[in-house]
Amino acid sequence: DVYEALMDSRKHARFTGSKASVSRKVGGKFSAFDGYAEGVNMELVPDKKIIQSWRASDWPEGHYSRATWEFTPVSGGTRMLFTQSGVPDDQYESIAQGWRDYYWEPMKEMLKK
Repeated sequence: DVYEALMDSRKHARFTGSKASVSRKVGGKFSAFDGYAEGVNMELVPDKKIIQSWRASDWPEGHYSRATWEFTPVSGGTRMLFTQSGVPDDQYESIAQGWRDYYWEPMKEMLKK
C-alpha cells in the first residue's frame, strides 16, 4: 500500500492534495506538488524499493538529489526506510520538514482509512 501510494498518480495526489504524475517505468519521469518536485525513476522494485533523482523547482538549475525508499513488511504494516542525499545545504531543514508535513503524516492518515 505504501509503494502504491507513492507510485500511483491518483493516490499520490490524494494524500498530498496536489497534482501528481508518476511514471511506473525506470527512466520515466515524475512530478508532484503541481510541479514543485520532479525527477526520474532510477530503480523500481515493486513493493520493495524506489530510487529517484529528485529536485525541487527552487533548487539551482540542474541540481538533483537521490531519494531512496525501501519497504519491509512488519507485523501490522510496513517499515519504510527513506534516505535522500544531495539536498542543497540551505534547503536541508525545509526539505526534511516538508517530507514529514506533506508526505509521511498525510500518507499515514490516508492508509489508515
